[in-house]
Amino acid sequence: MRLALVLGLLGQMLLRFAAAFLPPAVLAVVDGEGREAAAFLVGGAVTAALGAVLARLRQPGARVHRVESMAVVAGAWLAVSLVSAVPFLFVRLSAVDALFESMSGITTTGASVFVDFSAYGRAVFLWRSILHWIGGLGVIALFVVILPSLGIAGRQLFFAEASAAADEGIAPQVRRVAGRLWVVYTLLTVAEIGLLHGYGMPWFDAVNNAMATMSAGGFSPNPSSIAGYANPACEWVIATFMFLAGANFALQWRMLAGRPLAFARDPEFRVYAIAAAIGVVAVAAHLPGPTFAEPALRTAFFQVASLMSATGFASADFNLWADGARSLLFVLMLFGGCAGSAAGGPKVVRYMIVAKHCGREMVRTVHPQAVLPVRIGRTVVTDDVLRSVVTFVVVYIATWGLVSVGLIVMGSDLVTAPSAALACLANCGPGLGQAGPMGNYAGFSDAQKGLLILTMWIGRLEVITVLALLRWDVLRHLRWRGAAAR
Repeated sequence: MRLALVLGLLGQMLLRFAAAFLPPAVLAVVDGEGREAAAFLVGGAVTAALGAVLARLRQPGARVHRVESMAVVAGAWLAVSLVSAVPFLFVRLSAVDALFESMSGITTTGASVFVDFSAYGRAVFLWRSILHWIGGLGVIALFVVILPSLGIAGRQLFFAEASAAADEGIAPQVRRVAGRLWVVYTLLTVAEIGLLHGYGMPWFDAVNNAMATMSAGGFSPNPSSIAGYANPACEWVIATFMFLAGANFALQWRMLAGRPLAFARDPEFRVYAIAAAIGVVAVAAHLPGPTFAEPALRTAFFQVASLMSATGFASADFNLWADGARSLLFVLMLFGGCAGSAAGGPKVVRYMIVAKHCGREMVRTVHPQAVLPVRIGRTVVTDDVLRSVVTFVVVYIATWGLVSVGLIVMGSDLVTAPSAALACLANCGPGLGQAGPMGNYAGFSDAQKGLLILTMWIGRLEVITVLALLRWDVLRHLRWRGAAAR
């Protein structure tokens, strides 16, 4: 792996990311918040300067190999998180807290260390939403649209993003795929902003909440999340768009392109929708009052959509609910959304593949000679894909367990630790106990926050990418320049 090539590509990305600091800087100037305006101007300048220095290492015409693509993807999340933390330092967050907030924002986790929301101006909340929105479909997917200006093809970078919907076949060129996904993403965001404002939410809050919804992020400018608005109509709107944020954006493009049965014909979406429906009924049954009354269904649908899509918004403090309801929500956190969506978690299709694989192995126990291909819809899952999926699920669960144990050793209780570990690994945000929906992560120690920062990064990269880069056969081939192994 050629480090100069990787750093050069990261520099090109940082140069373009520097423009993201301008909107909050302008808003801070309009609001008369001089300190915050300076924070974003300095952040943008630091990002542009670092990008310019690293971009000089670029090797025009060099072919990007697979391991280098993976390094660029992993490095992009780290680099963007580091420079995004600069403005948070100006609002008196410690270095650890600033990095926690920025990593949570760009990975669309939504876990926050903010305690007193009145201490921050509107520009800070807009910055958190911008980080969410950029991270929603992946930093790499965004920059693939403009990669031709970098002088490389971009296909390798797109496919290195594990959650991308590149295999959906909605366009023959990767640039067109990425561009169409962002068209859907933008249209849905604008539509939600209009609906939220139409139902009475102030413009600024509507913009921020819509950006956090479609990115499956969960940062809200209200300290009580969506519960702070006490607006049932807006809750229905946000819940619906959270459900869409957890669905495959490629399918949503097909719907817009005139294929109305795209969702109905997709086996993963059917499982996703059925699981959500079952979750709504089950959670509503555990809430006080009539099960099928509007308030119970609204609250249940909101929280089910929020946790399945890994958005993390809250319309109620589910940390106070009965254990049955909380257990159901915990399972939904582990379930995740669809592949090709903004959601975190393992993704529904992986569970489908594992379930069918387990069923096939049970049949083979009785009929060892049976030929039983694993199918998802009409597609036969190859042994290579099957092996990678099973490996991912095993490693994912093991990572969750290790992080949970680490938090417990550092002082967290048996409820907070596993839920916080899962919330950060699945990029969901709120957990239970100390990390509940009306709580925050400010009370965690710096060591615990450091572990959770790493967990958010690993979770967004879907674990395997990071572990693959740490293999000895990769590390021993590190080079500054020159030839590189594939």
